[in-house]
Amino acid sequence: MGSSTVCGVPNKVRAPRPQYRCAECGFEFAKWVGRCSECQAWGSVEERGASTPLARIVAGAPTSRARPIGEVDIESARATKTGVDELDRVLGGGLVPGAVVLMAGEPGVGKSTLLLEVAYQWSSKVGRSLYLTGEESAGQVRLRAERTGNLHGEMYLAAESDLSAVLGQVDEVKPSLLIIDSVQTMSSMNVDGVSGGVSQVRAVAAGLIALAKERNLPVVLVGHVTKDGSVAGPRVLEHLVDVVLQFEGDRHSTLRLLRGIKNRYGAADEVGCFELRDDGIVGVPDPSGLFLSRRDQAVEGTAVTVIVEGKRPMLGEVQALVTKTNLPAPRRAVSGLDSARIAMALAVLEKRGKVNLFQKDVFTATVGGMKLTEPAADLAVVLAVASAEREIALPADLVVLGEVGLAGEIRRVNGVGKRLAEALRLGFTKALVPPDAGPLPDGVRALVAPDLFTALDVLGLNKGR
Repeated sequence: MGSSTVCGVPNKVRAPRPQYRCAECGFEFAKWVGRCSECQAWGSVEERGASTPLARIVAGAPTSRARPIGEVDIESARATKTGVDELDRVLGGGLVPGAVVLMAGEPGVGKSTLLLEVAYQWSSKVGRSLYLTGEESAGQVRLRAERTGNLHGEMYLAAESDLSAVLGQVDEVKPSLLIIDSVQTMSSMNVDGVSGGVSQVRAVAAGLIALAKERNLPVVLVGHVTKDGSVAGPRVLEHLVDVVLQFEGDRHSTLRLLRGIKNRYGAADEVGCFELRDDGIVGVPDPSGLFLSRRDQAVEGTAVTVIVEGKRPMLGEVQALVTKTNLPAPRRAVSGLDSARIAMALAVLEKRGKVNLFQKDVFTATVGGMKLTEPAADLAVVLAVASAEREIALPADLVVLGEVGLAGEIRRVNGVGKRLAEALRLGFTKALVPPDAGPLPDGVRALVAPDLFTALDVLGLNKGR
């Protein structure tokens, strides 16, 4: 089997070389390596055996007849509202039959509480729901549902951790919504490995996705996250599902944000706001006021800006504190902001704005646990620091918008009119904006500044020089 004869001389046939593939992203290697060069994952390269040429493929009978796209029925793909408005906003209208949604978040952030609310609303308005838990007992989930008032006769609950048992529960209950908490705790008898491993998560996800597509059953999967906040498990898990949601929030705050990372049925950048209470979780349709400090008079070191999350403008407040230090290396502490971007903003402020930050500690933070990563908040950061250093407060009815470049110029941001309309609704009548900001809503007085030094001069922050 392993040799042939050429001109009467035996010729040994080489065995096919083994192939290696990354379990996270599927990238192939000729030899084993410790770290995948494609997705930078450690220890994910596995031997897949020798690659053999594919046999000739014979045409088979199609599973469905192809027809013009205009004749395809779309009624079966209509979204059904879950009854939780903020979740429907992120999903793009609701749950589509056969859709598989992956909701990831840190432990204790409120994923199970939110999904119990979804199961209750669905059972009350749409049909039967099935909640399968692999992390807790059925009694523990029942106690939480009773505490939050989410009990309904059409809500079915079971504790399962085997994929075959999950399919059996679906056959018996026949739900119109299936919730799995969580996909990392499920396992299949037909696949080697422990629960939560790469092979098990991939097999379980593939089985649940096949179930959803075959029966037009919407399925919601709860997923764990890693230390850096990304979805745990193989990267292929995010590619297989239809929607990926990130549920996040500060442990010391009751505010929770649900972000759409991937969505095949709607916008992938929408954000839903929730408030976690003792009696459950409720949606917050107007979250702008939660990120502002309520005070009667202006305070130095604060600046208000408007960011856009998806299609929703929200006001956010940046606070700064500048103090003298005797340390050889002044501290730069950041909370709720991008530390790398703050470092560049402080350098621009010192160089272009002539604000002396030498031998001074600079602390910057947001209010209410908000995370500001949009470049439109650059100007608010530098003005808050300048206000703290000069001990001059900005006007209480002022919002600032603009991206600050390394040359000190203030660049235009998108959707200025929509942002200022939201600011005007909350009582802010002045706006510091870059040139060519476009049409502004009536009632807003615009202060135009092409560069950082001009912005400081317009607001009177150069008086302390």
